[in-house]
Amino acid sequence: MKAPIDRRTFLKISTISLGFGALYTVSPALAGGGEAAEAKRRLAALNGEALEPFSFVQLSDTHVGSQAPQNPAGTRAFERAVEIVNGLRDRPDMVLFTGDLTHDAEDRAERAKRMQRFREIAGRLQVKDRRTVPGEHDAAVDGGALYREVFGESFYAFDHRGVHFVALDNVSLKKPEVGPEGVAWLKKDLTRFASTVPIVVLTHRPLFDLRPDWEWFTRDGDQVMAALASYENVTVLYGHIHREDVHATTGTHHYAARSLCWAFPDPKQAAERKPIRFDPEQPFRNLGLRALHATRGNGPSALALGLDEIELTLRETSGTEGFQQVLKPSSI
Repeated sequence: MKAPIDRRTFLKISTISLGFGALYTVSPALAGGGEAAEAKRRLAALNGEALEPFSFVQLSDTHVGSQAPQNPAGTRAFERAVEIVNGLRDRPDMVLFTGDLTHDAEDRAERAKRMQRFREIAGRLQVKDRRTVPGEHDAAVDGGALYREVFGESFYAFDHRGVHFVALDNVSLKKPEVGPEGVAWLKKDLTRFASTVPIVVLTHRPLFDLRPDWEWFTRDGDQVMAALASYENVTVLYGHIHREDVHATTGTHHYAARSLCWAFPDPKQAAERKPIRFDPEQPFRNLGLRALHATRGNGPSALALGLDEIELTLRETSGTEGFQQVLKPSSI
């Protein structure tokens, strides 16, 4: 019987806050020979594709077209975020948008105009791939029909360097749910994968009950998580709550990125879900734009992180922050 592979020796997903989103670095520590080479070979045979290092950025809630008082800056934060991603020293492979790309409107032509504006700004990103899922502002008016016309299917999956990505739509139905067809699609998609395959799920609403009274939940999120329960490394990326959040359930880590429009208060402290008031003296307060500077730290896969926080006023401060997902040992 072969000894189990300690997952911490072959895969680390580090999430680094950019203020407006997060940079994710997938770092398999399998270089060299000996035990590491054998672990890499076995995992490639099981998973169908070898794990290779890469990074990607999550952005969320751009709300293109919003004219709300809490977002008088319009798309300026979104456009600045694009500039910062393009300026990262190590260019990420892709950028993933977790919903509310546009702000809703009753007029179909206006909604289409806003979606095209989003595509124009996102198209400036100098990355190989861009992926989206809808938010309720993109899809609730017509059940996602226009979103699918402009962006393509709202349920889909793809593979990248040994990681399986799954995009789920939990906003297009009248209720905040994935729905029976979506859950069935997910189960079918997962059947071809071994339990050792790393999975990243993209969705808009949280798949757990964060604040149901604020509509920060998914009605059938427990069914989604049950479908993913047998997989050893699952990461869920979501938006909707307009603030950073980290949540752990059995075998899964859930990460929310800040928005690119306005912020909501801490649900543990606020009684009402009211947007935080816009401050013209600090236009990016509670949104932030933070530029990452990453250098090799101690150890084979460690990073030393430096972040510059940038406001629209171009005032800068410095700091460091970040967190790592610690993965449990594999059963293989």
